[in-house]
Amino acid sequence: MKKLLFPLLALPSLMLAQSPLKADVEVVNMGEVMFQHPKTATFQLKNTGTSPLTIAEVHPSCGCTSVEWPKESIASGANATIKATFDAQQLGTFQKEIEVWTDTAEEPIYLMIQGRVVTMASDYDGDYPIDLGSVRLNTNIIEFDDVHVGEHPEAVLQIVNTGRNSYKPQIMHLPSYLKARYQPEQLAGGREGRIVLTLNGERLKSYGLTQTSIYLARNLGDKVSPENEISVSVVLIPAFSHLTAEQRRTAPRLVLSKDSLDFSAMKTKKKATQTIIIGNAGERPLHISRMQISNKVMTVKLSDRVIKPGKRVKLKVTLNPAELQKSKTAPRVLLITDDPENPKKVIKVKK
Repeated sequence: MKKLLFPLLALPSLMLAQSPLKADVEVVNMGEVMFQHPKTATFQLKNTGTSPLTIAEVHPSCGCTSVEWPKESIASGANATIKATFDAQQLGTFQKEIEVWTDTAEEPIYLMIQGRVVTMASDYDGDYPIDLGSVRLNTNIIEFDDVHVGEHPEAVLQIVNTGRNSYKPQIMHLPSYLKARYQPEQLAGGREGRIVLTLNGERLKSYGLTQTSIYLARNLGDKVSPENEISVSVVLIPAFSHLTAEQRRTAPRLVLSKDSLDFSAMKTKKKATQTIIIGNAGERPLHISRMQISNKVMTVKLSDRVIKPGKRVKLKVTLNPAELQKSKTAPRVLLITDDPENPKKVIKVKK
């Protein structure tokens, strides 16, 4: 009996070109997902090939999953992000596959999300690290950056009621420039909600940094304390949308000799000073309307707040390096100017 032999040279033609797009993690476990609260998983991918590639198509295995991916070309060695959002419309365990096709391979790469949709969560540490007893928050720091007069930006606090009884969220000590909206107003046990904070930029008194503390009431008659404190910071900057093209061309232009200071090598000194040169490369005088420090261990001195075109002034920053090491607040100097391109400039101070 004769044996049939197949030529080895034919084998390579049966092999498919594999994609050079590689994911750092191919399976994301989303854990417990609250019913009807969509959750997003993020995948980081890298083009490990020698040529650019493009993600041509992405196909989730179910209409319950929506996917976002970059449409532009991904260079060799560059990274890309794919986001998959699960709608959580059905209770129970889920496992959904995502096919990612590129223009350089004949087969896709596969990603997967998995988890369990529940009506009452039992593990809150990851999504709600701020523990206030019977309620938890996703954060206790709210920042409104680069707000213009007349704007009304919003910030969202995610909240979960870990107790069995119904809970009514309430923010105490709200300043006049903040309003709170509760969704829902009454939070059942084990359920998640949102507190939407809306800022009224017209009610702020001056440009620059404004800081305050608000407090979440954990029960009826609750008092303010460091435990239920939420820090709020706002940076109000001038608006220049009304300027003409000519006014922008001749506007003042802020120039710094450096935008950070490093005091780490001066820890043994009781007092240290460093200097930054501030120049004006524009055609009109530069006005520094506000200068603020975020830490009491620092002092600043500016030789002149009005800088003529082509001129320079000195900004001296003095501090105690040893005290700086003990500080919890990130040290920085904030400048508010009438430069349309740099209305706010932050000088960071490294410990």
